[in-house]
Amino acid sequence: MLSAPISFEFLRGAVQIEQTTHGLLPHRLPEWARAQCADPQLAMAESQPAGCRLVFHTRSTEIELDALRTRPAYVGMPMRPDGTYDLLVDGELTARASLTGGNVLMKDAAAGTEELLPGARGTIRFAGLPDRRKSVEIWLPHNEITELIALRSDQPLEPSPITRPVWLHHGSSISHGSNAAHPTGTWPAVAAAAGGVELINLGMGGSALLDPFVARTMRDIPADLISLKIGINIVNADLMRLRAFGPAVHGFLDTIRDGHPDTPIIVVSAVHCPIHEDTPGPLVPDFSGGVMAFMATGDPAEVRAGKLTLRVIRDELARIVTQRAATDPNLRYVNGLDLYGPADFAEFPLADRLHPGPQAHELIGQRFAAVIREAVLG
Repeated sequence: MLSAPISFEFLRGAVQIEQTTHGLLPHRLPEWARAQCADPQLAMAESQPAGCRLVFHTRSTEIELDALRTRPAYVGMPMRPDGTYDLLVDGELTARASLTGGNVLMKDAAAGTEELLPGARGTIRFAGLPDRRKSVEIWLPHNEITELIALRSDQPLEPSPITRPVWLHHGSSISHGSNAAHPTGTWPAVAAAAGGVELINLGMGGSALLDPFVARTMRDIPADLISLKIGINIVNADLMRLRAFGPAVHGFLDTIRDGHPDTPIIVVSAVHCPIHEDTPGPLVPDFSGGVMAFMATGDPAEVRAGKLTLRVIRDELARIVTQRAATDPNLRYVNGLDLYGPADFAEFPLADRLHPGPQAHELIGQRFAAVIREAVLG
């Protein structure tokens, strides 16, 4: 087997690569941005490689990847399923594999603490690939921090040029891929494949909070289409009131426009989530049923005093986009209820009361692909 150096030219979807003691760690925020926020949730989310993949051309029939994973776990709860590596050959999902071993980041929700339990690296192997020159993509698990250690093949690997329009997306854990079964099953990955675009996914669990450093990161990334999914984290973090929310949205858009004066931008509101439609945050874990779920703890009566709900945010986003679109024809609003609404909830309910499952991810992705095609093709 030949050893192929893992470098940025083979990795898509990451903003930066960090050299660790074990290997290369893809990041979805640059170092300067990470330095501006010490939130452990953000640190975990941005280093989980949602949308990141190794892409190359090769005649190889066998490919091996050594990696060290770090997966989250919660005291008193069963371990989540292993993360999945998806292998695409010429754009078609061909195989899946998971690592063994690895680190566990054990979280104690009641105490607000976490502990890293170290483990060993593992190897995934894909064999029996067609003996011809082909495009190969290895999508990394969207829900496991992944340090890339070594890549091997039986034939040389060649970097693949990007030939499709680049779609840059920012959103919450739903965009990150929570409760999707595998990395190409997250709704942004589904939408990118069906819409014919190259995905950079800055969806980060619990972290779509209108942070200025995220806006500046997006400002500096070349893109042909940009989308922002705003709402659920603002509500469930109980982060701000209506007075602060509107100017924060304007500021986020202003910063992105500094680097993308004419790029189409799509502002997307939250999908249907009954616990937060009319009830503010904060959101807290609910372990009463033996599995992790969530519940809203705010008082609906406080909406009159400026507390935010999904219904309030949808109205405010629609108003802001209408106002700005008068002088910005490349700005558009998409109501999240058109992607996943009450009727969809009745058919594909949110198992943990917050995150769509695999079928709902597929549904949202296919619906947003139509939005992408309209925005890119006109």
